[in-house]
Amino acid sequence: MSQAQTAPKPLRLLAEDPADLQVISAALQDAVAKIADLSFEPAQRRFTLALNRFRWEARGRAQERVRAAVQFAGVLGVRSRGAPIGDPEAVISILALVFEPAGEGAEDPSGAVHLQLAGGGDIRLEVECVDAVLADVSEPWAAIRAPRHRV
Repeated sequence: MSQAQTAPKPLRLLAEDPADLQVISAALQDAVAKIADLSFEPAQRRFTLALNRFRWEARGRAQERVRAAVQFAGVLGVRSRGAPIGDPEAVISILALVFEPAGEGAEDPSGAVHLQLAGGGDIRLEVECVDAVLADVSEPWAAIRAPRHRV
């Protein structure tokens, strides 16, 4: 590896408010995961998702994907609509994460985080507040192609 080309740093992000969540959402756009890689632990109020993330931040480098995990704390419940939850081998693709506040006032941090999926489905996390962590957990590998979106 030449001096001009350095190894990519693993992404590590923390979201504590809706603006932070938008940053994680951008990093997770076009990430793919199997339903088997979703885990909700009600007693710990934790939702974890392992996925293969497209490295949008690696512009100018080869197209890459990396194994990553995102974890949400303070999760009170999980619901899905239009997601193939019953099929552990089904693959989902994340389009965006969107926070929907529960109340009108700034003093109530609770709400729902929607994992919007390609194909129109979503996974809704009822949360006490925005509390999420994203971490890359592998070395990147070459992606066959970059994701494309119809406009």
